Amino acid sequence: MLNSIAQMIYDKKGFNILALDVQGLSTITDYLIIAEGNVDRHVMSMANTIVEEMGESGEKPIHAEGMQTGDWIVLDYGQVMIHLFTPGLRDKYSLERLWPESKLIELDINTRVSTK
Repeated sequence: MLNSIAQMIYDKKGFNILALDVQGLSTITDYLIIAEGNVDRHVMSMANTIVEEMGESGEKPIHAEGMQTGDWIVLDYGQVMIHLFTPGLRDKYSLERLWPESKLIELDINTRVSTK
C-alpha cells in the first residue's frame, strides 16, 4: 500500500516523498507518508488521485482534511496516514521531526518514463 500511494504521488509530479514507520510510537497510525506539491491546486490534484485510485480497490479514507484549501491535506486510511503539503507548510511543521525514533521506509518508486 505504501509503495502504491508513493507511486501515485510521484506520477502526479509530487516530490520529497518519504514514508515513516511509527508503529509503537504513535497511537493514531502505523505509517506516515509525507510529500509535497508545488501549489495548493497541485496538492489537491494529488489527493484526489489517491482517493480515486484507492477507492477503485475498495479503500476509502476514514477521514480527509484540507481538501478545499490544499495547502495541507491529510488522508487517513487507518494504518496509513498521508500528509500532502505545499513546500512552505511542510518546512514549517516538519512532521518527520515529531517522531525522531521512527524508521524511514525505503520506497520502491518506478522513476522510469513510460513509453506508452
